[in-house]
Amino acid sequence: MNWDSVRNFFTTAGVDLLRGLVALAIGLFLVHWVMKLFERYEAKMKLEPTLRGFIKNLIRILLYVIVIMTAANTMGIPMTSIITLFGSAGVAISLAMQGALGNLIGGFILLLFKPIKAGEYVKIGDNEGSVKSIGAFYTELVTIDNRLVHLPNGSLTNTAIVNFTREGTRRLDLTFSVGYESDMDQVYEVLDRVVSDEKALLKDPAPTVNLLKCGDSSLDFTVRVWVNASDYWPVYFRMLDNGKRALDKAGINIPYPQMDVHMK
Repeated sequence: MNWDSVRNFFTTAGVDLLRGLVALAIGLFLVHWVMKLFERYEAKMKLEPTLRGFIKNLIRILLYVIVIMTAANTMGIPMTSIITLFGSAGVAISLAMQGALGNLIGGFILLLFKPIKAGEYVKIGDNEGSVKSIGAFYTELVTIDNRLVHLPNGSLTNTAIVNFTREGTRRLDLTFSVGYESDMDQVYEVLDRVVSDEKALLKDPAPTVNLLKCGDSSLDFTVRVWVNASDYWPVYFRMLDNGKRALDKAGINIPYPQMDVHMK
């Protein structure tokens, strides 16, 4: 190998490298421009915010892969080699990140079948709260006491999900215990008045007040009413407070657990 051949090689390689860098710069600029265009029109798309964010990240990743492959091909690297390299890297990464890939697939499933949406109040396993966002790998849940919980998407697809918001209404069950010596008709009258005084209750299905069971030391009455899902907790605490006050005002005893012992 003489000097001229070495110089020709580096001259040709330098030109290919320069062309590749120019292609890379132009490609990155186009990616930035396309994402800005997407952000401008994404609000007009009739898609959920979580789905829009997921699609946006996916488009960005795909565009970056295309730009890198195009720049490498411009430098003179055969496309078959590039595809082989990406394939080998993909296999290695998939083996090293099985959990992350499971979360990614779980994210696709959540966005496809939509068992939960942003803003809905749900219970997932031991966690309960409002869905903040569904990301590519994790779902964010905000609890009642304002704690942010990150749940892996992969586990969500194998866990029972209770959605309290989707149907729009919820049944509220309250139990009031009174002594055995209490006048049952009076108890019904007091609890019916508590129900009628609550303005946030739905008329259909109609509220009910029933004797639930005869306990060891008390008669347990259940109040079952229907409310809008967003009113559940305010109505729950308000009716519980009003029920206790109304029973006390009527002189109806709310007993503590007790046991009678007979000695021979």
